[in-house]
Amino acid sequence: MQYKLLESLRCPVSRTTLTLQVISEKLKVFDEGREMIVEEGILFSEKDWFYPIIKGIPRLCVESFLDYPDFLNKQMLDYNIKSSNIKKLHSNLLEAVIKKNKRTKESFTKEWGLFDYEKDKTWGVDGNELVERFYLETNENAETLKDKIVLDAGCGNGKLNHLLGKEGIQNIGMDFSTSIEAAQFNNRSINTHFIQGDVQFPPVAFRHFDLIHSSGVLIATNNTELSFSCLTPALKDTGKLSVWLYQPSKDFIHNSFNVARNLTSKLPLSLKRILYSSAVFPLSYVIKKIKGNKQNSREMMIDILDWFTPEFRWEHKQEEVAAWFHKRSFSDVKVTQNGLFGFNIIGILNLNI
Repeated sequence: MQYKLLESLRCPVSRTTLTLQVISEKLKVFDEGREMIVEEGILFSEKDWFYPIIKGIPRLCVESFLDYPDFLNKQMLDYNIKSSNIKKLHSNLLEAVIKKNKRTKESFTKEWGLFDYEKDKTWGVDGNELVERFYLETNENAETLKDKIVLDAGCGNGKLNHLLGKEGIQNIGMDFSTSIEAAQFNNRSINTHFIQGDVQFPPVAFRHFDLIHSSGVLIATNNTELSFSCLTPALKDTGKLSVWLYQPSKDFIHNSFNVARNLTSKLPLSLKRILYSSAVFPLSYVIKKIKGNKQNSREMMIDILDWFTPEFRWEHKQEEVAAWFHKRSFSDVKVTQNGLFGFNIIGILNLNI
């Protein structure tokens, strides 16, 4: 974690600023130069909560103090006392977030664990194509985002964030799966930062970001509109929100996949992966090759896992999502990209409405 990142972070529960205790540092080489970063540490809220920094990543999910007990117990003499106090005071909150997050964190950790940073593309595109898609979805470019700060809410493998950093764009990539570790390890831009966090409890300062981008993520939470509303306060008063969501389709394969997903969604993740590898992957591979798809087998499997394994996968109509923007005082709301299975929609926060 770069030291300057601290000013953007907040406790996701109390919303207070965080105090940093450094355990270890290391000199990291970026394309733009060298900088001393916090490799291990602890972030303390003003009220009860505390969060570890492990492998250079602030772990800022509500339940992070329970996810990394070995590290925290080693570094904090009073870990058991402090964690017991949180569990006593906030038992209902903890029960709720653990229940809603457990399966989704596991599924996305498995999914992005397949990704090869040297060989694989992200959703069929890479490099300039990935950046151009981002510019198309957000209606922005490197010049308009100069001196601004971007939050990528649900950054997955982090490849887009690496590329935005090289474009000179200050950005924070947030994800709550451990895919964030590979993203941090492969990051070579001083402009890019990674944190582990939950879109429904964003661990960042409110009224802070010029642009929040969330592509194919909110629909994988327990409530898409709730997740949408939780991100909105982090925008500056004239900030822009860009989201990509799935939409209903009459496509036979699309709906067949959804039926299969519904029938298998309650199975253990390990069993689902075996099932999809043996039953869905061969059919998908043949169909894609007939259509001229150039994805490699890992990329195809990531697509399948992304569709089938998350606990939640909602679909929404464009007019429904446009209403979410209007209810929350966004103006200039418009769809910027259409597709068979999804669409992108943007809006600018206008609190004067």
